[in-house]
Amino acid sequence: MIRLFAPSRPAYLRLVRASAWYDLVVTAGFATPWTYTLLHGALSSLGGALGLGAMPALDPMQTLYANLMGSVVVVWAFLRIVKPLPVHGLLDGLARTLFATWQAYALAHGATRVLWLFLVVEVAFGVVQLVPWWRSRRTSLIPDGDAR
Repeated sequence: MIRLFAPSRPAYLRLVRASAWYDLVVTAGFATPWTYTLLHGALSSLGGALGLGAMPALDPMQTLYANLMGSVVVVWAFLRIVKPLPVHGLLDGLARTLFATWQAYALAHGATRVLWLFLVVEVAFGVVQLVPWWRSRRTSLIPDGDAR
């Protein structure tokens, strides 16, 4: 049986908190229809200026999904800022793996290349939060019921 032991160093908890601050700053603009409209315009301008492509035109469903994602990520960020735990780093690393997978999928299907800016950070934070868990895995020969 493989057991994972939580990384317990204070540096790991600082990393969990830093990833939460990044999420809060980057995602807060997605959380409301009004802030998303402003952010959408800014991302479109940035994409155009950098030659990465503009965002698709705003529509109510896109705004709804952006607001749902933004709201959930903001709440998740607050939790990790207020009470960072090693398991939050594990779960955040797994969530970032999913986010990065879907961002890569979108890029492969023609999404604006502005998405690369987010994908790089997702992968980086995902790796640095998951590697300590991978390194701390231990094989135990004692079945769960026989723990002493």
